Amino acid sequence: MSSTPYPLLSRIESPTDLRRLAQTQLVPLASELRQFLIQTVSQMGGHFAAGLGTVELTIALHYVYDTPRDRLVWDVGHQAYPHKVLTGRRDRLQTIKLKDGLAPFPSRRESEYDTFGVGHSSTSISAALGMAIGAARAGEPRRVVAIIGDGAISAGQAFEALNHAGALDVNMLVVLNDNDMSISENVGAMSNYFARVLSGKTYAALREGGKKILRRVPPVWELARRSEEHMKGMVLPGTMFEEMGFNYIGPVDGHDVDALV
Repeated sequence: MSSTPYPLLSRIESPTDLRRLAQTQLVPLASELRQFLIQTVSQMGGHFAAGLGTVELTIALHYVYDTPRDRLVWDVGHQAYPHKVLTGRRDRLQTIKLKDGLAPFPSRRESEYDTFGVGHSSTSISAALGMAIGAARAGEPRRVVAIIGDGAISAGQAFEALNHAGALDVNMLVVLNDNDMSISENVGAMSNYFARVLSGKTYAALREGGKKILRRVPPVWELARRSEEHMKGMVLPGTMFEEMGFNYIGPVDGHDVDALV
């Protein structure tokens, strides 16, 4: 039995180490990371809730994406504490806000994994879009992810970026982290049900297969396209993002690391 209180976390010096783990080890890793954050932040002070709420999401993103080649843009910066721990700064986390210590937000001067020097909120989608456009023009197969909260996404800059991104064909993912702090109520059981159906593998396969066939008959294709959009519009809050050109998938339990992966 290991003598360290964090047998898995102590092995993670970079996301490369994380990606060497079996997926079955991610749940216990999340538990260790959460406990480490609680112990460290309770001693040094800082922002508890935002970081604790993104433990599983951070693990899943670094596990699936090839960071730092693939880019993660965090919005707001307070939720990036787990990101700092997994990217080689675990032993310096207690220096946040101290002289010559770690920055409380992602900082490009601090780590190659910090892709954008964020302030407080609502800038991530704009920054990620610029990175995605740059990668596309350079012919680089880089993927870009913006992680934004339900409060931050309400800002005009975020919607402007969504509107712009939806009109472009770029390799970009926007993760909306809804942590129940929004003014609006959460979506109900009916919306959750249709979200599971519309984002399932079987539905996606049938949808793409149907597109290829129906495009050969333009009048039928147009009728099918409009029927699908109207059906989703009646039951899914994600239709707003679909209308902007995004493929909406969700909701997904942000604390279920296997579902996120």
